[in-house]
Amino acid sequence: MSGPTPLIIAIDGPAASGKSTVAKRVAAELGCVFVNSGGMYRAFTWWVLQKGIVAEDTPSVLDLLAATDFACGEENGVGTITIGETRMTSSEMASTEVNANVSVIASIPEVRERLVAEQRRYAERNGVVMEGRDIGSVVFPGTPFKFYIDASPEVREQRRRSEGITDSIAKRDRIDSSRKASPLVIPKDALVVDSSDLSADEVVETVMASIRSRLV
Repeated sequence: MSGPTPLIIAIDGPAASGKSTVAKRVAAELGCVFVNSGGMYRAFTWWVLQKGIVAEDTPSVLDLLAATDFACGEENGVGTITIGETRMTSSEMASTEVNANVSVIASIPEVRERLVAEQRRYAERNGVVMEGRDIGSVVFPGTPFKFYIDASPEVREQRRRSEGITDSIAKRDRIDSSRKASPLVIPKDALVVDSSDLSADEVVETVMASIRSRLV
């Protein structure tokens, strides 16, 4: 006899749209685990660079992928990632080197296929609020809880600078939207929320109101 279907909330959007902040708070309100899907790509990018592999060397990247074990866990309501024997830290995954290479690694179809499978296994076992760029469109297209958090490029650039991150929003958008594997798109049936002129509280309440209406 199977148990209840895990609650899966998909929150997508471009870099610096505010989706991570919103997803964390929605997860806390619902008592779900928050998972940053991009963290898995960042973790693997860090691993690639640690092994001295150039991100553009796809054959070597795929050889490493085949030999790499991932473990997804949870601590205080937040998903954790262990790659090989290394439990990843936020500082490692947000390093300048990772920022400069993660879009290249994430654009490799075989990498996305492997990590999407890992994400599905984890979410279907636990139930999650998962944020990323292809959660509602590719990872969980069947969930009724799909959200796309957006903001103007100018606002997103300002947010990145305030975090001390200097990578190009325009370049990230171009790579994420044009890659052949799971490009960034607005998922079908997603509620689009423009956070440019909204506070985090207002965006969270908009998302929560939509979720509550579907859970009744």
